[in-house]
Amino acid sequence: MESSSDSLVSSTPTDGKLPCPPSAVSHGVGFAGLVGLGLWTWAAWYYGMSGPHAGIAAVLACGLPMVLWSVLVDKVHRRASTGIDWSAQQRSSKEAMDISIVKLTGLWATWGAIALFYGMARWYWQGGYTYAMQLLTWAAPSLFILSIPYVVWLDRYLVQPKDGTYAFGQWVIGGAAGKPAPGAIGDHVRAWAVKAFFLAFMLSITPINFANVIGWRMGDPLAGPVAFTNFMITLLFMIDVAFATIGYMMTMKPLDAHIRRANPHMAGWIAALICYPPFVLMGGGGPLDYHRGTAGWSQWLAGNDAILWIWGAVLIALTGIYAWATVAFGLRFSNLTHRGIITHGPYRLSRHPAYLAKNLFWWLTVMPFLSTSGSWVDVLRNCALLGLTGAIYYWRARTEEEHLLTDLDYRAYYDWMQAHGPITRALAVVTRHFPVLNRRDTL
Repeated sequence: MESSSDSLVSSTPTDGKLPCPPSAVSHGVGFAGLVGLGLWTWAAWYYGMSGPHAGIAAVLACGLPMVLWSVLVDKVHRRASTGIDWSAQQRSSKEAMDISIVKLTGLWATWGAIALFYGMARWYWQGGYTYAMQLLTWAAPSLFILSIPYVVWLDRYLVQPKDGTYAFGQWVIGGAAGKPAPGAIGDHVRAWAVKAFFLAFMLSITPINFANVIGWRMGDPLAGPVAFTNFMITLLFMIDVAFATIGYMMTMKPLDAHIRRANPHMAGWIAALICYPPFVLMGGGGPLDYHRGTAGWSQWLAGNDAILWIWGAVLIALTGIYAWATVAFGLRFSNLTHRGIITHGPYRLSRHPAYLAKNLFWWLTVMPFLSTSGSWVDVLRNCALLGLTGAIYYWRARTEEEHLLTDLDYRAYYDWMQAHGPITRALAVVTRHFPVLNRRDTL
């Protein structure tokens, strides 16, 4: 959920109330991505293409229709928020080239620093990360070459071309290139740190998520409520991962999907990073592992098909909301960044629908309030640990909003949700009695 003043989707007031602030992404963007992803998934399933390259192709099949819709239908490249004026060249070729040389120096130095980080961090060379590193290594020469015409071309039309990348280039080159603007290098480093960390992670899990869907055979999902639920959850997670991956890849100004600013608050980074490997606290064997001594919903409810169908439907709905919250971002999904406010879809229900959905999903799948050991100590321990996990996500929501509430468009969305968001209003009634939670109701 981030902000942009040039947006598309808005509600029309029919009862005298103020409309919901417009959304930076239209419904059509996510729908186009779903169509492209669906067609490729069907083709891959039909021809048995389940390898890692097919998984990456699924991401491209998802992203290309969204790019075309964004440019041809929504015309996002013409928005003022891109920082581009296509009506006339802003500067001469020589002036633009002087800027581009400094900027390319900063860009390549940034990529070099990221490559060094990847090489030093051992977890990037094991498990699913191995394929991600191979993919990035293969793509590096092409990205290096293509960056030259892209930067040179774009710098002729950018209203303010001397951005964070330019500032970092000034720092690398030294005094001859001038003094970087205050704070610009920090903004640049944070933005690229987000992209480097999360893109590698998304590329590492994309192939297995896609292969898990392709591995299902015709008729398997109809074997019963558990099989059907597992298939739908697997499919929805694959959709979520594909959209998230393309979001980290397409941080481009001509698509109005660039990073305006990465979260500058250390607390926000800590809250986010402890939810992802290698820093994750909730995984197997971690300090907040709430799975020990649990059996899961399908085992506790075994033999009660009617209840299994109902329980499974709830789990599918929660996963659907979680995936929908990512699809709604279109090309803009990203942790810890400001890339344009999203106010449609599940963001009309809650400002953090994904966090709510995934936490409820965990409670209903793991069922930590039941223990295979029969020990109340295990029950209390697992419930407490899952409760702490939920508290971390609440903390994440708080730190995200601390960042975004500095933006006037997000404040307008925040205030509208306080008055009209069904889940937000309901939670506000509860938190009103707890001053520590009521500074600004987050969820």
